[in-house]
Amino acid sequence: MLLGFTTKLKLNNQQCTAMAQHAGYRRWLWNRALLWWSTAYKEGLKPTANKLKKFYTNHVKPRYPWQSQLSSRVYQYCFQDLDNAFKKFFNGGGYPRFKKRGVDDSFTIDNGGKSISLKGVRTKLPFIGWVSTYEPLPECQVKKVIISYRAGDWYLGFAYEQERTVPQKKQDIVGIDLGVKSLATLSNGEVFVNLHPYRLTERKLKRLQRSLRRKKKGSANCLKARCKVAKAHRRVADIRKDYLHKLTSYLAKNFKTVVIEDLNISGMMANHKLAKATADLGMHEFRRQLDYKCQLYGTKFVVADRWFPSSKMCSHCGYIKDSLLLEERVYKCEDCGCSIDRDLNAARNLSNWGRLALRKSTEG
Repeated sequence: MLLGFTTKLKLNNQQCTAMAQHAGYRRWLWNRALLWWSTAYKEGLKPTANKLKKFYTNHVKPRYPWQSQLSSRVYQYCFQDLDNAFKKFFNGGGYPRFKKRGVDDSFTIDNGGKSISLKGVRTKLPFIGWVSTYEPLPECQVKKVIISYRAGDWYLGFAYEQERTVPQKKQDIVGIDLGVKSLATLSNGEVFVNLHPYRLTERKLKRLQRSLRRKKKGSANCLKARCKVAKAHRRVADIRKDYLHKLTSYLAKNFKTVVIEDLNISGMMANHKLAKATADLGMHEFRRQLDYKCQLYGTKFVVADRWFPSSKMCSHCGYIKDSLLLEERVYKCEDCGCSIDRDLNAARNLSNWGRLALRKSTEG
């Protein structure tokens, strides 16, 4: 199975300068190639990445001798990325945009057809040389690596093959109810609290953004303040993603079947009273991680229908209420008199729905 891995690099000033030069080279070339493509298309021509690449190699590159000091693989992948961007556009995606300095700076390099060996906390990259990381890299062979810049730091990313591992599962099936009060409530009674990383950092972010607003645009102090804001946002995202990784790994490793609900996240975000709290949960990231980790650890991943009344249905007798207010945290059944926590009731309903769905699939 193909997995992605991204880690922070430990670089000195000379290495940071080399990274910035390659990222700037890629940005410089991307903007010119995008301009050439757009101009040719407006004139009625049919540009392709290969045609632009030949034009650049034969007529433009010789005019800039400083490019010989940088890796030629950067511009090779730049035209490939531009070709992929226009394929997405013609399939209904957005039109490719010009890149700005310091915004999503990145570049891709390889070893000229040979594999790159990765192992431990120190590895040798093509053209760049030896670099160090803060955590050990998985021992593997990769075709290419992506170097990206985020909030003042450089990151190394790559994809590698990993065999599927099926650990010994402790329990059969579990239903998971996601919510604002508690991030996840399991049908077996386990509750995983919501860390609220943005809420805890919101006061600091306001102070940093207020400080940035007072700086003169383009000044050195403005760049420093912008970097501080970016680092604060990165920390919030890292705390959320780390917590989700631990939770999804626990679920995929310990249960044979995992059942969640197909939530309308964009509809939940339309509620302005809960939009901030919903965004702070990372529900889409939770589902994405859980999906591929269930494939990795041999766990069945079942998604209940969006219109399944998991919250309104009694998990004891199956009675369905007409309506259920958001402030009602305890579900009280009007038919059998069962009183149970609202989130636990929904999780058990999802677990029951998953068992029924699996039974129908095996019989069919």
